[in-house]
Amino acid sequence: QVQLVESGGGLVQAGGSLRLSCTASGRPFSSYAMGWFRQAPGKEREFVAGIGWSAINTGYADSVKGRFTISRDNVKNTVYLQMNTLKPEDTAVYYCAADRALRSRPSPNVFEYDFWGQGTQVTVSS
Repeated sequence: QVQLVESGGGLVQAGGSLRLSCTASGRPFSSYAMGWFRQAPGKEREFVAGIGWSAINTGYADSVKGRFTISRDNVKNTVYLQMNTLKPEDTAVYYCAADRALRSRPSPNVFEYDFWGQGTQVTVSS
């Protein structure tokens, strides 16, 4: 079992930045691919960014490429999402997720992830 706790959400103006953190406890964090997803009201949960267990490979949704950066620190059992040039359409609850399938490349498929955090709200005002 892995427990995930997100932090760093909040209210920011358009064009601003936030950094989300997700700290894991439980089984070996370093062997899991990690992902960030988001869900806006009335919409399905969507993939934002992912990182393989070794941190060599990352993946991004087209809507955030060039603005968001995912990284991980396997010593601190933490994955980060640096979000720059935020837009009102980035407003959502952001979730951290862990995939125990030992993938070197992160999956964008929500159903591939086994453990989820409780989410953190990000609100971008125009």
